[in-house]
Amino acid sequence: MIEYFQEVGSAASAICQGLWLTLKYLFKPAITVQYPTEKLVPYERFRGALLFDADTCIACNLCVKACPSSCILLENATIPDPKNAEVKKKVAKIDWYSIDFGKCNFCRLCEEACPTKPKSVWHSLDYELLFAKRDEMVRGWKKGFEFIGRYFDRREKEWKAPEGQMQIQTVQARR
Repeated sequence: MIEYFQEVGSAASAICQGLWLTLKYLFKPAITVQYPTEKLVPYERFRGALLFDADTCIACNLCVKACPSSCILLENATIPDPKNAEVKKKVAKIDWYSIDFGKCNFCRLCEEACPTKPKSVWHSLDYELLFAKRDEMVRGWKKGFEFIGRYFDRREKEWKAPEGQMQIQTVQARR
């Protein structure tokens, strides 16, 4: 009989401890993020989507050489040589730049190799990238394109802005 009352007392004590814990957290502020309408801002060192600024790039090819997965391609801008009109001379600007997110392993070596200040290629704080088709995984930049880039639609033979892309911050932080 004594064991029965000990068991009942032990169970009542456990229930009171659980209710006390629940009551303690009842009056603390909520930390839940209502996801599609609210977004968490990641830490500063987060490696999100790669962004590119064509205006600051000097076409040095250091990011292409540093990339272990060979997902970055670029082409220098050219001007006609004043001495020979048939020969094109490379200048320190880009004609186009592309990153294949299907190959990218987000190692950040391209960002570290970039000599420009501010960086012309950098990881953003965006953790949501969506791709509806393979063409959208290869983002390209030319002068005048926005930071998120555009993709080349092979069927329609034109550059298109990615649809449904939501940015966490309107002005992307550069390191």
